[in-house]
Amino acid sequence: MAGKLMHALQYDSYGGGAAGLKHVEVPVPSAKKDEVLIKVEAASLNPYDLNIQKGVARPFLPRSFPYIPGIDIAGEVVAVGPGAENFKTGDKVVAVLSASSGGGLAEFAVAKKSFGNRKNILITAASGGVGHYAVQLAKLGNTYVTATCGARNIEFVKSLGADEVLDYKTPEGAALKSPSGKKYDAVIHCVRAPGIPWSTFEPNLSENGKVIHISPSPGVMITFAVKKLTFSKKQLIPLIVTPNGEKLKHLVNLVKEGKLKTVIDSKHPLSKAEDAWAKAIDGHATGKIIVEP
Repeated sequence: MAGKLMHALQYDSYGGGAAGLKHVEVPVPSAKKDEVLIKVEAASLNPYDLNIQKGVARPFLPRSFPYIPGIDIAGEVVAVGPGAENFKTGDKVVAVLSASSGGGLAEFAVAKKSFGNRKNILITAASGGVGHYAVQLAKLGNTYVTATCGARNIEFVKSLGADEVLDYKTPEGAALKSPSGKKYDAVIHCVRAPGIPWSTFEPNLSENGKVIHISPSPGVMITFAVKKLTFSKKQLIPLIVTPNGEKLKHLVNLVKEGKLKTVIDSKHPLSKAEDAWAKAIDGHATGKIIVEP
């Protein structure tokens, strides 16, 4: 993109607040050694950015004027510099830019290769009572979500935000193969025991991939112990649930804010709670099964 111009905001001196920002056309930066060029899709502002403009960190930051503020960005890699070959064009990434050089409030920015790559997560039984929450929470965390469910629930799981959905009854779904060929950094395994064997998960995990099992069986606990004792980079982690008031409060707030929704499969009076129990045992609910007194 040498020679091309981009839209950016910058300021020429300390102070000035919002009025000190200027809309400018400046050259698109180029990716040097250990850097990538990112097409910025979003940039978030922090109190830190405002303090730099106020001169709180002078004479250290910024190193020179004019200065393009903003250090937290998300976007797509469009060019890769020497030494950053672990990234490729088209990668969706989040990055924290150097505060000394800034650059976030622009159409393009360069970042060092040490920034965070967007995580890939697999969620099994994604249409169930736990799985449908897991998909939404993972998307709030800006991850790429692959999900499994039955054929009848594919559109439902997509509506929750999943990027790709597998029918678990197909060969690809049974093998947990990402349609886009991604390896999973984490798996939220919501299928009841015995569920899916470790031998199916392992080849689909990234180098340090983890499988979090929400309903661990004795076999899961044995695999967990073996992986720990052999110092395996790939781990199977049994989830032991402990009540946490603050975390529950956070979830409730997300629901109130409309960022997390609860899908109800069915409601049952307490007098017929056995029907709800049977439905839960069947294991094909879409969302939560509710019992009301």
